[in-house]
Amino acid sequence: MSSKLYEDIFTLVEKPSRYIGGEVNSAKKNKSECRLSFALAFPDTYEVGMSHLGLQILYSILNSVPEISAERFYAPWPDMEFQMRKNNIMLSSLESRAPLKNFDIVGFSLQYELSYTNVLNMLELGGIPIYARDRKEEVPLVIAGGPCTFNPAPVTAFFDAFVIGEGEEVVMEISRAVMEGKKRGYTRGQLLESLAEIEGVYIPAIHTSGERVKKRIVSDINQWLVPLRPVVPLMNTIHDRVTLEIARGCTRGCRFCQAGMVWRPVRERTPEVLGKMADEMLCSTGHNELSLLSLSSGDYSMIEYLVSKLMNRYYDKRVALALPSMRVETLTRELIDEIKRVRKTSFTLAPEAGTQRLRNVINKGNTEEDLLSTTRNVFGAGWRSIKLYFMLGLPGERKEDLEGITDLAYRVLREGENRRQVTVSLSTFVPKPHTPFQWCRQISLEVILERQEFLKKNIRNRNLKIKWHDGRMSLLEGVFSRGDEKLGALLERAFRLGCRFDGWSDQFKFDLWEEAIRETDIRVEDYLRERHITEKLSWDRIDCGISKNFLTEELRKSLGEELTADCRFGVCHQCGI
Repeated sequence: MSSKLYEDIFTLVEKPSRYIGGEVNSAKKNKSECRLSFALAFPDTYEVGMSHLGLQILYSILNSVPEISAERFYAPWPDMEFQMRKNNIMLSSLESRAPLKNFDIVGFSLQYELSYTNVLNMLELGGIPIYARDRKEEVPLVIAGGPCTFNPAPVTAFFDAFVIGEGEEVVMEISRAVMEGKKRGYTRGQLLESLAEIEGVYIPAIHTSGERVKKRIVSDINQWLVPLRPVVPLMNTIHDRVTLEIARGCTRGCRFCQAGMVWRPVRERTPEVLGKMADEMLCSTGHNELSLLSLSSGDYSMIEYLVSKLMNRYYDKRVALALPSMRVETLTRELIDEIKRVRKTSFTLAPEAGTQRLRNVINKGNTEEDLLSTTRNVFGAGWRSIKLYFMLGLPGERKEDLEGITDLAYRVLREGENRRQVTVSLSTFVPKPHTPFQWCRQISLEVILERQEFLKKNIRNRNLKIKWHDGRMSLLEGVFSRGDEKLGALLERAFRLGCRFDGWSDQFKFDLWEEAIRETDIRVEDYLRERHITEKLSWDRIDCGISKNFLTEELRKSLGEELTADCRFGVCHQCGI
């Protein structure tokens, strides 16, 4: 494409900085001089994708190898897509403007089921057939990774391969296998056969006999000091800060939480390693906020020491610390006092349920007093606002649990003497594969709307703000979360009808999804219903390490409102890891 035409399009679209590239710390390689070209594709906007740590990690690892060129692709916003189709411009990388179809490997990060239509759109805009069966020899291998691959069934028709688990090691094994295959003149089929030999790689066209594919795990994350030089975005992003991963995995055992099951075991980086990483990342980016990331940051074994060390190191530089994922009982007054030394970053506390009974059902493991005590500490330290996160439709939910959400919100408000701002955020429980609740029913759209309306009527105060997730999105997420191969036809039809950015409320077109559902004869109820524990599940071929015996035992315990203690601080529960 001519640079003039490309620049002319920039003047016609919203936020052109999404498409410019050339950021600080971005790779500057000559793709034609490398043995392998790897397209890293994120099926959402630039500002969302640039906030995703996983993509930055893979970008850093791949580009650290001189013979590999890794370049980035993000989903174009509808105004940009319109101009691209109108002017016959292909989806091209930020680094070299090379079309997607000109790469050896295209790797998509699947973080959310409602990004699937964007995947198909990016493939088509990039000149790649959307169905794997239609791809000829010269077409790139299209691979998916990320949490959605723990049930790849709904999108198996569109991918040549899936990476199950963590990507640091396997991405290099895949790259080396493809480089060797190119050297030997392998056909597309032979390349896929070589990838099928790699642990953690699932090839739908080859793994047809029911054999299970085991997830990949990085045993020592201290060996992976990446990314030390993250790409600095050209615009404000969802998380405009440096993200430092302090630990991976969680054994708290919340029964609704897929991440807590599939990313076991727990692994921590040492404070010394984290200090070195933080120094390099802050120096190379110029950011003034450092986010300490893990599934539960407060469970890091040396969290108070680490926070104190980092605050002392960066206080004079006015670098703030953020703890985005904290359990209520781990947010101590000492941590709060350290964090506020530079800037009061926001806190979100997640009771999840409104009563102790239901918190026991989901194995949350903390109490109302834990929440109120933490709230007192937060407000007492000078914070003016706090966010509370709850889920609707949890297994066994009753009216008193909804009333409990209301009561808890007002009690938290009273802890702030009715002068603080409390935001209540409501999402709908979606059963996820590889969790004890994978067999449970998801509530219908009608019930979602009824329960949301109940809470909206009962939470009324100028200092209480209520937010809720679109129940129609939750319904669709539930369909694809536990879906099967039949949904491929539904996905393609919705894409052809014009569905894009389905996770964005201003872009979500439920009427088009309803039309696609009718045209493909999909029965939504088949995917929301309760499953029997002996039923064959579409994700059974994926081995995440957690045994079904453990999951069924946890389901049984939930029915009796029994708690399971964190195995890091007690006995082993034989989960399979």
